[in-house]
Amino acid sequence: MEKVRVGVIGIGNIGSAHVNFIASGAVENMQLTALCDINDEKINLLKEKYPNIPVFKKYEDLLKSGLTDAIIVSTPHYLHPIIAIEGFKHSQNVLIEKPAGVYTSIVEKMNKEAKKSGKVFAIMFNQRTDPLFIKAREIVKSGKLGIPKRLVWIITNWYRTQAYYNSGEWRATWNGEGGGVLLNQAPHNLDLLQWIFGVPKRVRGFCTSGKYHNISVEDDATIYAEYENGATATFITSTGECPGTNRLEICGDLGKIVLEEGKLKWYKLPKAEREICFTEENGFYEPKVEIEEYSYKSMDGHQVIIRNFANAILNNEPLIANGFEGINSLMISNATYLSSWTDSWVDIPLNQKEFENHLKELCEKEKLDNKLKSEEKISDNYNQRWQVRW
Repeated sequence: MEKVRVGVIGIGNIGSAHVNFIASGAVENMQLTALCDINDEKINLLKEKYPNIPVFKKYEDLLKSGLTDAIIVSTPHYLHPIIAIEGFKHSQNVLIEKPAGVYTSIVEKMNKEAKKSGKVFAIMFNQRTDPLFIKAREIVKSGKLGIPKRLVWIITNWYRTQAYYNSGEWRATWNGEGGGVLLNQAPHNLDLLQWIFGVPKRVRGFCTSGKYHNISVEDDATIYAEYENGATATFITSTGECPGTNRLEICGDLGKIVLEEGKLKWYKLPKAEREICFTEENGFYEPKVEIEEYSYKSMDGHQVIIRNFANAILNNEPLIANGFEGINSLMISNATYLSSWTDSWVDIPLNQKEFENHLKELCEKEKLDNKLKSEEKISDNYNQRWQVRW
């Protein structure tokens, strides 16, 4: 195989950006050979724009066509694992959009099918390509920050207007999207939290639905998490604050790192804080702190992930965002929802049945309003709103 033949399933905002990028020839070892969407108007537009590429209305027909070696799944959240499972059964390499799914039990099934197939499985965690997050992970994982103590992330620059939520019937509903800011915008950040700092042992979540918008899911959430070693994490996110903040601070016993406004500052202690605490006689001792600062120019992470996906299929290149890891951030958001719903601490891994029962109740109670909502439009290029913004 010299080129990966790929089909894109779900041609909304992000799916159409993937299509345009691949069709432009920007991925030398990948060829766009099939498209799929359920909307008739989009199908007609796609046929006009890409007359030489077959367009399918059912993803099952695309998978049976024999036209592809790989698929990119960019549908609403509930369908990510369902389509991926069928893709693996049809010997497809699979790249799914985030999140991995809405609930962890079906994501476990997806992971099992992916392992069984032996195919390449990736997820679109494009923010893992940002050099500042890579540097932060390197510092923490190397032990140079010492014993992890605390993480605090204020990520409230995911601002969205009501028009955004009105752009598709599936948006901001339990039935269509399966959640709000934690499942749509913040999966990137929850993934980075666990990628850098690890998965916590339990969480206490506080989610407010429709606080700033006319929606039935949460647009404001706070997570307090505890780790096995006593470390803690606080995660605050919202789509209703403007201007928002993106500030990540991670503290260890050898110093701290702060990521904000496109820079990483590393504050280094001369020796471990615990040693300072119990050996210094001066109760107000202030150690001399060495500061290193880093700033990098980021590339478009979506493009990097897609090229990496192609190279993993053809050349066994290590994946930047392995699809099997998608369940980690979903466990955190599922546990946060369950904690908020039950007003209690929730251990990780969580009780999947209890979560699904609560979700089912919300879906059944949800009443969708009758005002007209437009379908997501086709986009030509990657939008700034999908990138890391400081």
